[in-house]
Amino acid sequence: VSDRTWLLAAISQLVERGIVPLVGIALILIATWIQTASTNLPKRPPIWANLRLWSFVLAAILGLFYLLFTVLYPNAINANKQQTLEQITQRATEAQTQLEGQLNQQIQQQRAQIDVLLQNEELLAQAVESGQIPADRADLLRQFRENPAALDQFIEQQVGETRNQVQTQIGNERTEAEARINQETLKSGIRISLSSLLLAIGYFVIAAFGFGALRAGA
Repeated sequence: VSDRTWLLAAISQLVERGIVPLVGIALILIATWIQTASTNLPKRPPIWANLRLWSFVLAAILGLFYLLFTVLYPNAINANKQQTLEQITQRATEAQTQLEGQLNQQIQQQRAQIDVLLQNEELLAQAVESGQIPADRADLLRQFRENPAALDQFIEQQVGETRNQVQTQIGNERTEAEARINQETLKSGIRISLSSLLLAIGYFVIAAFGFGALRAGA
Protein backbone atom coordinates (compact mmCIF):
# COMPACT_ATOMS: atom_id res chain seq x y z
CA VAL A 1 0.00 0.00 0.00
CA SER A 2 2.84 2.42 0.87
CA ASP A 3 4.49 1.72 -2.52
CA ARG A 4 1.21 2.42 -4.29
CA THR A 5 0.72 5.65 -2.37
CA TRP A 6 4.25 6.72 -3.26
CA LEU A 7 3.61 5.89 -6.92
CA LEU A 8 0.40 7.95 -6.99
CA ALA A 9 2.13 10.91 -5.35
CA ALA A 10 5.10 10.67 -7.74
CA ILE A 11 2.92 10.53 -10.86
CA SER A 12 0.81 13.44 -9.61
CA GLN A 13 3.92 15.56 -9.05
CA LEU A 14 5.38 14.65 -12.45
CA VAL A 15 2.14 15.47 -14.24
CA GLU A 16 1.60 18.73 -12.37
CA ARG A 17 5.14 19.83 -13.29
CA GLY A 18 5.18 18.23 -16.73
CA ILE A 19 4.72 21.54 -18.50
CA VAL A 20 8.10 22.78 -17.20
CA PRO A 21 10.34 20.46 -19.29
CA LEU A 22 7.96 20.91 -22.23
CA VAL A 23 8.50 24.66 -22.17
CA GLY A 24 12.22 24.13 -21.56
CA ILE A 25 12.59 21.92 -24.62
CA ALA A 26 10.66 24.43 -26.71
CA LEU A 27 12.92 27.27 -25.56
CA ILE A 28 16.05 25.21 -26.30
CA LEU A 29 14.80 24.47 -29.80
CA ILE A 30 13.95 28.11 -30.44
CA ALA A 31 17.39 29.18 -29.24
CA THR A 32 19.21 26.64 -31.43
CA TRP A 33 17.17 27.58 -34.49
CA ILE A 34 17.90 31.27 -33.92
CA GLN A 35 21.60 30.51 -33.48
CA THR A 36 21.68 28.39 -36.62
CA ALA A 37 19.91 31.05 -38.66
CA SER A 38 22.13 33.89 -37.45
CA THR A 39 25.55 32.21 -37.75
CA ASN A 40 27.54 30.31 -40.31
CA LEU A 41 27.51 27.11 -38.27
CA PRO A 42 26.81 23.97 -40.27
CA LYS A 43 23.21 22.89 -40.26
CA ARG A 44 24.12 19.32 -39.37
CA PRO A 45 26.55 19.20 -36.44
CA PRO A 46 27.82 15.83 -35.17
CA ILE A 47 25.18 13.70 -33.49
CA TRP A 48 26.77 14.02 -30.08
CA ALA A 49 26.66 17.83 -30.39
CA ASN A 50 23.27 18.14 -32.06
CA LEU A 51 21.24 19.73 -29.25
CA ARG A 52 18.06 19.74 -31.30
CA LEU A 53 18.31 16.02 -31.98
CA TRP A 54 18.73 15.17 -28.29
CA SER A 55 15.89 17.54 -27.42
CA PHE A 56 13.62 15.61 -29.80
CA VAL A 57 14.77 12.31 -28.33
CA LEU A 58 14.05 13.59 -24.82
CA ALA A 59 10.62 14.81 -25.93
CA ALA A 60 9.81 11.38 -27.39
CA ILE A 61 10.92 9.61 -24.18
CA LEU A 62 8.91 11.95 -21.98
CA GLY A 63 5.93 11.48 -24.27
CA LEU A 64 6.15 7.71 -23.75
CA PHE A 65 6.35 8.16 -19.99
CA TYR A 66 3.31 10.42 -19.84
CA LEU A 67 1.39 8.10 -22.15
CA LEU A 68 2.22 5.27 -19.75
CA PHE A 69 0.95 7.39 -16.84
CA THR A 70 -2.48 7.64 -18.47
CA VAL A 71 -2.85 3.89 -17.94
CA LEU A 72 -0.75 3.39 -14.84
CA TYR A 73 -2.37 6.10 -12.70
CA PRO A 74 -6.02 4.96 -13.06
CA ASN A 75 -5.05 1.36 -12.27
CA ALA A 76 -3.08 2.41 -9.20
CA ILE A 77 -5.69 4.80 -7.86
CA ASN A 78 -8.48 2.24 -8.34
CA ALA A 79 -6.47 -0.34 -6.42
CA ASN A 80 -5.88 2.26 -3.71
CA LYS A 81 -9.61 2.99 -3.64
CA GLN A 82 -10.45 -0.67 -3.13
CA GLN A 83 -7.96 -0.83 -0.26
CA THR A 84 -9.52 2.25 1.34
CA LEU A 85 -13.04 0.86 0.93
CA GLU A 86 -11.95 -2.36 2.63
CA GLN A 87 -10.56 -0.31 5.52
CA ILE A 88 -13.84 1.58 5.80
CA THR A 89 -15.76 -1.70 5.90
CA GLN A 90 -13.39 -3.07 8.53
CA ARG A 91 -13.80 0.01 10.71
CA ALA A 92 -17.58 -0.21 10.42
CA THR A 93 -17.47 -3.89 11.41
CA GLU A 94 -15.25 -3.11 14.39
CA ALA A 95 -17.60 -0.31 15.45
CA GLN A 96 -20.55 -2.71 15.20
CA THR A 97 -18.74 -5.31 17.30
CA GLN A 98 -17.82 -2.70 19.90
CA LEU A 99 -21.42 -1.51 19.99
CA GLU A 100 -22.73 -5.01 20.65
CA GLY A 101 -20.25 -5.43 23.49
CA GLN A 102 -21.29 -2.14 25.08
CA LEU A 103 -24.99 -2.92 24.71
CA ASN A 104 -24.59 -6.36 26.23
CA GLN A 105 -22.80 -4.79 29.18
CA GLN A 106 -25.58 -2.22 29.46
CA ILE A 107 -28.20 -4.98 29.48
CA GLN A 108 -26.41 -6.79 32.29
CA GLN A 109 -26.08 -3.60 34.32
CA GLN A 110 -29.75 -2.69 33.90
CA ARG A 111 -30.83 -6.21 34.76
CA ALA A 112 -28.69 -6.19 37.89
CA GLN A 113 -30.05 -2.79 39.00
CA ILE A 114 -33.66 -3.83 38.43
CA ASP A 115 -33.13 -7.16 40.23
CA VAL A 116 -31.87 -5.25 43.27
CA LEU A 117 -34.96 -3.04 43.27
CA LEU A 118 -37.34 -5.95 42.76
CA GLN A 119 -35.81 -7.87 45.64
CA ASN A 120 -36.09 -4.90 48.01
CA GLU A 121 -39.47 -3.17 48.01
CA GLU A 122 -38.27 -0.59 50.53
CA LEU A 123 -35.40 0.39 48.26
CA LEU A 124 -37.80 0.68 45.32
CA ALA A 125 -40.13 2.90 47.34
CA GLN A 126 -37.21 5.13 48.31
CA ALA A 127 -36.23 5.45 44.66
CA VAL A 128 -39.78 6.56 43.81
CA GLU A 129 -39.90 9.06 46.67
CA SER A 130 -36.56 10.57 45.71
CA GLY A 131 -37.67 10.97 42.11
CA GLN A 132 -35.08 8.58 40.70
CA ILE A 133 -37.83 6.35 39.31
CA PRO A 134 -41.29 7.53 38.22
CA ALA A 135 -44.24 5.90 39.99
CA ASP A 136 -45.60 4.34 36.80
CA ARG A 137 -42.17 2.90 36.06
CA ALA A 138 -42.07 1.39 39.56
CA ASP A 139 -45.45 -0.23 39.01
CA LEU A 140 -44.16 -1.70 35.76
CA LEU A 141 -41.11 -3.08 37.51
CA ARG A 142 -43.28 -4.73 40.18
CA GLN A 143 -45.11 -6.61 37.43
CA PHE A 144 -41.83 -8.16 36.36
CA ARG A 145 -41.59 -10.03 39.66
CA GLU A 146 -44.22 -12.41 38.41
CA ASN A 147 -42.95 -12.47 34.81
CA PRO A 148 -39.13 -12.37 34.56
CA ALA A 149 -39.31 -13.08 30.82
CA ALA A 150 -41.17 -9.81 30.32
CA LEU A 151 -38.34 -8.02 32.10
CA ASP A 152 -35.81 -9.36 29.62
CA GLN A 153 -38.05 -8.27 26.77
CA PHE A 154 -38.46 -4.82 28.33
CA ILE A 155 -34.71 -4.30 28.69
CA GLU A 156 -34.02 -5.59 25.19
CA GLN A 157 -36.61 -3.21 23.76
CA GLN A 158 -34.97 -0.23 25.44
CA VAL A 159 -31.48 -1.26 24.38
CA GLY A 160 -32.76 -2.11 20.91
CA GLU A 161 -33.71 1.52 20.30
CA THR A 162 -30.17 2.60 21.08
CA ARG A 163 -28.80 -0.20 18.91
CA ASN A 164 -30.89 0.89 15.92
CA GLN A 165 -29.85 4.53 16.29
CA VAL A 166 -26.15 3.75 16.51
CA GLN A 167 -26.31 1.19 13.69
CA THR A 168 -28.00 3.78 11.49
CA GLN A 169 -25.29 6.29 12.33
CA ILE A 170 -22.53 3.76 11.55
CA GLY A 171 -24.19 2.90 8.25
CA ASN A 172 -24.61 6.54 7.26
CA GLU A 173 -20.98 7.34 8.07
CA ARG A 174 -19.84 4.34 6.06
CA THR A 175 -21.98 5.34 3.07
CA GLU A 176 -20.73 8.93 3.20
CA ALA A 177 -17.10 7.80 3.44
CA GLU A 178 -17.50 5.42 0.48
CA ALA A 179 -19.19 8.10 -1.61
CA ARG A 180 -16.43 10.59 -0.77
CA ILE A 181 -13.68 8.11 -1.72
CA ASN A 182 -15.41 7.22 -4.98
CA GLN A 183 -15.83 10.88 -5.90
CA GLU A 184 -12.25 11.81 -5.03
CA THR A 185 -10.91 8.83 -6.96
CA LEU A 186 -12.96 9.70 -10.04
CA LYS A 187 -11.94 13.36 -10.00
CA SER A 188 -8.27 12.63 -9.44
CA GLY A 189 -8.22 9.87 -12.05
CA ILE A 190 -9.79 12.05 -14.73
CA ARG A 191 -7.65 15.09 -13.91
CA ILE A 192 -4.28 13.32 -13.84
CA SER A 193 -5.03 11.00 -16.76
CA LEU A 194 -6.28 13.80 -19.00
CA SER A 195 -3.38 16.10 -18.08
CA SER A 196 -0.91 13.27 -18.68
CA LEU A 197 -2.46 12.52 -22.07
CA LEU A 198 -2.25 16.16 -23.11
CA LEU A 199 1.39 16.31 -22.05
CA ALA A 200 2.13 13.12 -23.98
CA ILE A 201 0.53 14.63 -27.08
CA GLY A 202 2.56 17.82 -26.66
CA TYR A 203 5.86 15.96 -26.35
CA PHE A 204 5.02 13.67 -29.28
CA VAL A 205 4.12 16.67 -31.45
CA ILE A 206 7.48 18.30 -30.72
CA ALA A 207 9.33 15.03 -31.37
CA ALA A 208 7.42 14.33 -34.61
CA PHE A 209 7.91 17.79 -36.07
CA GLY A 210 11.52 17.83 -34.94
CA PHE A 211 12.47 14.49 -36.47
CA GLY A 212 10.58 15.45 -39.62
CA ALA A 213 12.53 18.70 -39.88
CA LEU A 214 15.84 16.92 -39.36
CA ARG A 215 15.05 14.42 -42.11
CA ALA A 216 14.14 17.30 -44.39
CA GLY A 217 17.55 18.83 -43.78
CA ALA A 218 16.48 21.70 -41.51
